[in-house]
Amino acid sequence: MCGCDEMDAHAVRQRMKNTRESQGLTQEKLAALVDLIPAHISIIECGLKIPNLDSFIAIANALDVSADSLPIDVVDHATESIACKLSQQISLLSHKEQLKILCIIQIFLKE
Repeated sequence: MCGCDEMDAHAVRQRMKNTRESQGLTQEKLAALVDLIPAHISIIECGLKIPNLDSFIAIANALDVSADSLPIDVVDHATESIACKLSQQISLLSHKEQLKILCIIQIFLKE
């Protein structure tokens, strides 16, 4: 694992909520997409309940994200999701800033 004994459920819930909100989805709309009641989405996002695997996958699919992108901090093989997220963030930078990041990575890899 990543050195963590437990999944950071709060971080997973927050990523789920942030993704939902960034897509302009309300809890009601997400619930309709995954065939749950809105209160169930609220209960999951508030941390009162952890979704079962079927619900978790349905939510990830409805949010159009890979299932490993939500618990990314504890999934050992989430390399593609991490690389994709890095690529997206770096693409927002200017060419000069991108070159700085590349230089930093090269220095980091030499150590």
